[in-house]
Amino acid sequence: MSRNFQAERLNLQELAQDGQPWSETTLLKDLQRLANEAKGLNPSDAVQWQVTGEFRPQAGAEDQVWLHLTAEANVPLTCQRCMTTVSTPLEIDQWYRFVDSEEIAMAEDDEAEEDLLVMAPQFDLMTLLEDELLMALPLVPMHETCPVTPVFSAGDPAVEAAEAKPNPFAVLGQLKKS
Repeated sequence: MSRNFQAERLNLQELAQDGQPWSETTLLKDLQRLANEAKGLNPSDAVQWQVTGEFRPQAGAEDQVWLHLTAEANVPLTCQRCMTTVSTPLEIDQWYRFVDSEEIAMAEDDEAEEDLLVMAPQFDLMTLLEDELLMALPLVPMHETCPVTPVFSAGDPAVEAAEAKPNPFAVLGQLKKS
């Protein structure tokens, strides 16, 4: 079988019939929503991904298409402690099972360990890849140890002023005791 796959218009049946892993490199700048989250992308920043399709038998019905997606990328984000760039590693290792309709997906979703998606004649793998990378982003990106002094730290006049103010809840607690 010729490996003539297009990630934006992927024929899942052909991918499953092929059964061989398909590996690619995609520049992060080409994943627009992810690029918007990044800070200072280099032109060479990329995500390495691999997808494999397979048919799995199911009792009393035709075989189901399954998809296995893995990906790795380092995305430059803003450290929320020191406000400099932190290279954040992202990893994806996810299985997807394709069903015939949204109703079936909703009905089976609670019991399924894998993600359920609706079968489409042309599946947009790049949107799925970008969605998974976005969900893998940390809520608060930070360095393990910041290379510079964090913006708000000990010795900072704003921090010292905040610490010098009495805590309003502590004051209320004192009133309650008396």
